[in-house]
Amino acid sequence: MDTKITLGIIIGNRGFFPAHLCDSGRKEILDTLEKLGIDTIILPTNASKFGAVESNNDAQKCANLFRKSEARIDGILVALPNFGDERGIANALRWSGLRVPVLVQAFNDDPKIMSIQHRRDSFCGKMSVCNNLRQYGIPFTLTRLHTVNPGHASFHKDLADFIVTCRVVKALKNFRIGALGARPAAFNTVRYSEKLLEQSGISIETLDLFELFGWVGKMKDNDKAVNAKLQEIQAYVAAKAIPPVALLKMAKFGVAVDKWMKETRLNATAIQCWTAMEEFFGVVPCTLMSMMSNMLMSSACEVDIMGTVAMYAMARASGRPSALVDWNNNYGEDPDKGVVFHCSNLPKDVFVEKGEGKPVMDYQEIIAGTVGKENTYGTIVGRVKAAPFTYLRVSTDDAAGRIRSYIGEGELTDDPLATFGGYGVVKIPNFQKLLRYICETGFEHHVAINPTRVSAGVKEALGKYLGWDVYLHE
Repeated sequence: MDTKITLGIIIGNRGFFPAHLCDSGRKEILDTLEKLGIDTIILPTNASKFGAVESNNDAQKCANLFRKSEARIDGILVALPNFGDERGIANALRWSGLRVPVLVQAFNDDPKIMSIQHRRDSFCGKMSVCNNLRQYGIPFTLTRLHTVNPGHASFHKDLADFIVTCRVVKALKNFRIGALGARPAAFNTVRYSEKLLEQSGISIETLDLFELFGWVGKMKDNDKAVNAKLQEIQAYVAAKAIPPVALLKMAKFGVAVDKWMKETRLNATAIQCWTAMEEFFGVVPCTLMSMMSNMLMSSACEVDIMGTVAMYAMARASGRPSALVDWNNNYGEDPDKGVVFHCSNLPKDVFVEKGEGKPVMDYQEIIAGTVGKENTYGTIVGRVKAAPFTYLRVSTDDAAGRIRSYIGEGELTDDPLATFGGYGVVKIPNFQKLLRYICETGFEHHVAINPTRVSAGVKEALGKYLGWDVYLHE
């Protein structure tokens, strides 16, 4: 994953205020961003006074620069070393044509230096800029503190959250998901609206299992691509107990899915995992799905397209794999703890790395009694390692014509638990309130989890820039 972020920078200036502050402010901003590893695109100092934006002429120059660099710019930072010209800033953003996140920062005044030569009034100017951006219909993000200097730790946190927001917005723009197979009949919970997703720029490419199995049937056991995929599977996770015939089927299935994704330019998938695949093909797809998720090409089971959306958003936000789990069990009588579980296709990077709970390939215990153990090899079983985590669920509300979601953070714990599949124990503050919210508002039992803390930036991306309804659990 390319984690490098590039921000377009607008330094705001207003003629009634000391312009030299734009020179020093520009240097402070660029120095901070360089130290944080953030690339920048900004007007050169000879394009306007100190490379700042004040007049319409300045705004047009800035817009032209941003337009030329559209493919590189992930977001825009508006910095106000003095009051700033709200019209120039708003026009620069509008004329650029970029639809990316915008962060508005204003410098602190020093109460010891409030003369006409040094007074900023950025505190006031930020309100005027935000007022105009709202009039122009340009969504924007605010810093934690109304005014904050670039070197302050609070602003560094603002930038970290903003980078997450930029990544999510970019990832979900022109996002393409492959839906392989029909929704399992018993899972009404994973119904969704393709049309509502399309309105947000997310497209679904469908494929019947019959067609994919047809491709698999034409493959030879010694095909070069099949042998390469087989080696990839065996290198991914311990599979000593798995019959060679089952591993070969998985390899062919993986080659077919890879080909489909490449030809149709898919970013992620949701796959029908039972029971036709086991009955008529003879393996579960969990290992291949785990491998894709581990490479940040999220893959959700039971054709849970909305689960894929949540997984992918957080994977791209953090650069770490997401897993899809069930809110599955209570943990004793602790109201703030619970068990998360799937049978499972969890990416191996979320599991403990040593000892009991280390991921291995096995058979799917839940449906083995129905279709036979020999037809259910391919699950990845293990214990999810202890870590801070973010959880996210996205859903389409067809009746309201809205996409809605909830998000929050908690801890994956190392509390003792002896069970099967992919499992872990979570601790979430005020968990009972969240569970009540999920039930009362009709959310699904599936939830995406990611072993990082990214809720602030993801919430901003989904709510402010995609226009989805977001409930933040605190």
